[in-house]
Amino acid sequence: MFYGLIAHFLFVGVSMSLESLISATLAGLGYELVDMSMSAKSGLLRVFIDKPAGISIEDCTVVSNHLSNWLVVENIDYERLEISSPGMDRPLRNLAAYQRFMGEQVQVKLRVALAGQRRFVGALRGASDAQIELEVEGEVLKLDVANIDITRLVPNI
Repeated sequence: MFYGLIAHFLFVGVSMSLESLISATLAGLGYELVDMSMSAKSGLLRVFIDKPAGISIEDCTVVSNHLSNWLVVENIDYERLEISSPGMDRPLRNLAAYQRFMGEQVQVKLRVALAGQRRFVGALRGASDAQIELEVEGEVLKLDVANIDITRLVPNI
């Protein structure tokens, strides 16, 4: 069922993945691709979008209509398309996201434990391509980006 997806990746080659193509398409519309997933079993393509002013239902509709047409043109097979905001606990996946949310409370899960601990919650104090700085209980920790499994905003309710 997903032969179009596989063939598309072979045609596009190593230089561009589906995620980078969707990201570039969304950027042209003024949206940021926060996250996405594709289930080969159910054919569900989930796309999480954001913009500085936040996401409305109208934004999801605009992106859904645009991507539905774009996916047909690009010959990418999928059964269902789901567009959503990233939620209050949105993931931070790149340097731009870390910089945008500087000073906010985040939860970081590491791949390999640091001082016997894999999960940290603190204020984001710095970010570079190589590491982030997280203030936890008055102490600033430097965490290697390569060791970060996921970073999420802590909802401010």
